[in-house]
Amino acid sequence: MTNVTPEGAGDPGRFTCSRCQVPLVMGKVEASYLDHAFPVELPVCPKCGFVYISEALARGKMLKVEQALEDK
Repeated sequence: MTNVTPEGAGDPGRFTCSRCQVPLVMGKVEASYLDHAFPVELPVCPKCGFVYISEALARGKMLKVEQALEDK
């Protein structure tokens, strides 16, 4: 189940939270993995706080960060 209705790519305002029916906005969130936290800016629902992580980000940049942390 997804909380995002994609209406386009790139601009976070082109995605809508399917629960709240409001456009996502860019916001600072704290991502964490293996006791390491780092701030990132991602599309967020301003009403419920749902954070949208694209497949490209999850399979690309975040995977590289996970692998680097696991290698330490």
